[in-house]
Amino acid sequence: MSYDPTQLILFAQSQPQASPMEFIVPMILMVVIFYFLLIRPQQKKAKEHTKMVGALKSGDSVVTRGGVVGAVQSVKDTTVSIRSLESKFEVEKHAIERVIADKSDLKDNK
Repeated sequence: MSYDPTQLILFAQSQPQASPMEFIVPMILMVVIFYFLLIRPQQKKAKEHTKMVGALKSGDSVVTRGGVVGAVQSVKDTTVSIRSLESKFEVEKHAIERVIADKSDLKDNK
């Protein structure tokens, strides 16, 4: 079956065109979903971590991101000195994973 070119043009023009709102509304909905499922929880976690690192003081027991458990000896602007058994080393503040409230907290998370 062959079509005349003018028939094809008329057929293409008769197809209903999608309105821009049919495209914009789902995109906005996807952005909102991504915000609440991905972006907002990450921002909240980063804010809590910054608050925790800002509250570090000498004597706190901490766990680094590398898994080293130790006690804070001193806190500087960007670094923290930690003593773990017989070793003393200095790590950046962002490398502190969490503060240990008591020793049972350490056993529960293993």
